[in-house]
Amino acid sequence: MSFPADSPIIDTFIGFREAGGGEYDFITAQTKDRESKEEFSFPAQYMFTDVPHDLPTDDPVSVTLREMDAHGISIGMVSVSTASGRRAVATHPDRFVPLGSAVDPHDIMGTLARMRREHEQFGIRSVSSFAAGTFPQVALNAPQMYPIYATCVELGIPIFACVGVPGPRVRMAPQHVELIDDVMFDFPDLVFVTRHGGEPWQDLLVKLLLKWPNLYFSTSAFAPRHYPQAIVDYANTRGADKILYAGYFPAGLSLERIAAELPGVGFRAEVWPKFLHLNARKVLKLDA
Repeated sequence: MSFPADSPIIDTFIGFREAGGGEYDFITAQTKDRESKEEFSFPAQYMFTDVPHDLPTDDPVSVTLREMDAHGISIGMVSVSTASGRRAVATHPDRFVPLGSAVDPHDIMGTLARMRREHEQFGIRSVSSFAAGTFPQVALNAPQMYPIYATCVELGIPIFACVGVPGPRVRMAPQHVELIDDVMFDFPDLVFVTRHGGEPWQDLLVKLLLKWPNLYFSTSAFAPRHYPQAIVDYANTRGADKILYAGYFPAGLSLERIAAELPGVGFRAEVWPKFLHLNARKVLKLDA
């Protein structure tokens, strides 16, 4: 179970601290409780105690690179929806993998055009979905999502989708884990990677991971000591090829904390390289 300190690490959820903020306005606009609207600088602030707030914002790409170098992150997947993300993948293509802009099921044709444009221009390796963050909300298995899934299959890229109870104080129904079953049934060639844990339905998620060959789990937004035990057990038995490392820097977790806690995760020795980088290489087709 020893942690391989010299192993490459591919982080499938990393980003940049931008000047001015405002990246969470789309969540704040739809919350109703006073804390979310008036006090929180981060929509799930009540859940996270060590959000890295004091990062310099004059050169976000260099800041993230320094953190990656300090904590053994070889490659990070970053969104090309921001200027920093576009600059990162252009100037450091060996360190950053392009993630497409978040999909918008309220603008289906615009989203499909943007996916194809970003695939051609940046070579995006995936797109992302936050069902509970859409407004009005659109469920994972809603008809509006189906053209997006079909385009992922057409382009040969996975979708990384938030599932389970969301941290921000918005309704959870659009992200219920059972909805994934409909998606995988209708799109057996779609590669679907879950984000943000799937709690409290992690046992159901393990059943679906067993059932569907193209369904994967990433550990985003969870400090390593809080990885669901059902997922650790699954990785150590039949699921070593299905679990991907993802952090949450700088959105909610510091890489320092993640690096300190990772060695304590009870993965078997043969699971670690798959979890840290090999599974991400396969899903994102980095060796193609």
